[in-house]
Parts: sequence; structure tokens; C-alpha cells
Amino acid sequence: MQIAVAATPEVALPTLEALLKSEHDLVSVITQPDRPAGRGLSLKESPVAIWAKDRGISVRKPVDQEDLKLAVSDIDLVITIGFGVIIKEEILNLPKHGFINLHFSLLPKWRGAAPVQRAIEAGDQITGVTVFKLDKGMDTGPIYRQKEIAMPHQATTESLLQDLAVVGAPVVLDAISAIEATELPVIQSVDGASRADKLSKDEARINWQDASFNIERKIRAFYPAPGAWTTFRDEAIKIESARAGEMKAGLPGEISMEGRELFVTTAEGSLKILSVKPAGKASMDAISWINGARIEQHERFI
Repeated sequence: MQIAVAATPEVALPTLEALLKSEHDLVSVITQPDRPAGRGLSLKESPVAIWAKDRGISVRKPVDQEDLKLAVSDIDLVITIGFGVIIKEEILNLPKHGFINLHFSLLPKWRGAAPVQRAIEAGDQITGVTVFKLDKGMDTGPIYRQKEIAMPHQATTESLLQDLAVVGAPVVLDAISAIEATELPVIQSVDGASRADKLSKDEARINWQDASFNIERKIRAFYPAPGAWTTFRDEAIKIESARAGEMKAGLPGEISMEGRELFVTTAEGSLKILSVKPAGKASMDAISWINGARIEQHERFI
């Protein structure tokens, strides 16, 4: 089968490696055009483009839907993984077997741009991957395969995406086998459908009037981007890792120290702060920040 993969981020790499080792013909990789990055804003290729070039696989970087149409016109099947482009319905029908997508949730739960983030934020105990046929809706197409896993302990968006990327690779191969066997995908249920909207910087601000376990989940869900944040002495500071714990005396947001450990009181329980990223500075552990900040009694995060 002549296969193309339309993808941009590193989470596509395990599936690409699996395809390369399979009996299928990975003829091309379709990815987003180079983007400015770094302080010098020099153009940078996507991780997928770099991977493909290193292995001598054709790379296409369509700038619009017409370019994309040309890139998939002679393909049997296109697999999308975090491609980041809404594809017109007429293009979805061009490949012999259409487009399938590797989605990092158990559809119909968490349809949308941030399924991993929303699952962590909501405190889901079960997560997984879904391979489905793309249609004109938002993650509404019929399903070929799903794989369920328990939510890893203390998962962050970064760590869970890495885990699900590995879990998803054999599921994609299984879905391709199903397509070759002319197996029909199963229509998605409408029960349990939910939206996973893209994260915003505004909602990443920590509300210290919330319970500590809710705040901890938000910190893990919003790491590494956009990062859960608060303010200290009128400057933004990101809280990159923390653990919920028992109640400490004080007002919500009040900072206290026990030995060399940093705690923040919430409306219910407290947070032990493990690492932070002050504005304009590199990430650091809580002890390093304490040493520089010289925290005074009853100071608060706002």
C-alpha cells in the first residue's frame, strides 16, 4: 500500500518508525512549512521533516489546500498525526482509502485540539488512542481501532503524549491491516462526547481559591505549554511542577516554608512547589528560587 503521513510534531515519530519497518511503502511525509524559531527567528523544519530527510523519504510542505491536493493525489492512504491543518472534504476523498487519524483520546471523548491536556486536567483515570477515518467533522469519523491504558501516575502533557505516541504506533498498523481486509469502521457513538478546546494563556492562570488537587492537575496538564502561572511581587511566574498535600495555615495563595520545602495554601489543602520558571529566567527547582527571592512571612501568590 502506498502510504503518506501528514504530520508535524515529534509524537508522529514512533508511527513513522513502525511504518518504515513494515511491509508498507512509506512514499512521502507531508508536513507544515518551515517556521521562524529561536531568538534569531531563523526558519526551522518540523521534527517530522528532519526525520524523513535523514532517511531519504520525500518531504512535501504544502502552503495551501491546492498544494495539499497535489501531495495526496496518487496515494492509497494518508495517515494524519498532529498535522495542524483543517483538510477540505474534497481532499479527504482523493486517496484510494481516504485519510485516517491517530488521535490521543478514546473518542468520542475529548474531540478537538487538546485531548491529552483536557484528560489530565479533568482527572481521567483511563485514556488511550483512537484510529479513525477522517470526515468533515471535528474528530467525528468512524473508528477502526482503539487502545485503552490507565492514566499514568503524575502524568504531564509532555510525558503522556510520549507514552501515547508509542502506544499508538502498532494501533495504526492494525488499522491499516483492517483497511486492507476491507473491514468497515464503526460509527462513533454520540454518548460521552466531549470537547477538548485548545488551551489559552488566560485559563492557565492559577486560581488559589481552588482545591489543591485541581490546581496540581492543571499544572501537569498545562506543562510544558502554555504553562500554569501566577504572580509574585507583580511579576508572572510559572509553576512547572507541584504536589497536592494536606492543609497549611494561611490565606489562599499564601507561601510558607518548612525547612527547605516550599508550600502554598489553597482553598482546600496545600501545594508543595517543586519547580518554577520566573519571568525572563530559566526553569529552576523551588529551593533555588527560594534562595534568590528571599521570601518574607505571609507573602502570597496572586
